[in-house]
Amino acid sequence: MSTQKHVLKHAGDVEGSEGLRIDEEKAEQVIDALNADLAATYVLYHQLRKHHWNVEGAEFRDLHLFLGDTAAHAEEFADELAERVQALGGVPHASPATLQEESPVEPEDEDVYDIRTSLQNDLEMYGDIIETLREHVDLAQNLGDHASAEIVRENLVQVEEDAHHVEHYLEDDTLVVNE
Repeated sequence: MSTQKHVLKHAGDVEGSEGLRIDEEKAEQVIDALNADLAATYVLYHQLRKHHWNVEGAEFRDLHLFLGDTAAHAEEFADELAERVQALGGVPHASPATLQEESPVEPEDEDVYDIRTSLQNDLEMYGDIIETLREHVDLAQNLGDHASAEIVRENLVQVEEDAHHVEHYLEDDTLVVNE
């Protein structure tokens, strides 16, 4: 590991973007929102991965694949958010400690739960994230940052679709019989 240390930009610094024609004040508001979304998305990602690793039972295969896909969706969204923060002249949250600290959602603890409880916890987190994403679409739009609003809006569709599928897994109808 290099012993040289030359900081190019400190976390929390915002420059705005001349190329994107967004001033520092507006950029800072959007960056704060996107960084909160980034943190929440990584917390969701890790919780989905935890459930992907630990799922068992009759529906194992379908749920394992579904949770892997939803975690991949979260990871892709996180990457888009981080790149947009950087493009706006900010520094995306990156360290695990900062991501957990700045996340508006709380992760499940380290214990392993039955899949119904796990999915209920996921659905609760999805709901909180959906509400925040909707607010951030409006914020970016109102600040004239239509590209950030569109990035969040497009991903909101996927987040809502994933949440809707979790809802379906939690329905009462099943082929599995408890005896």
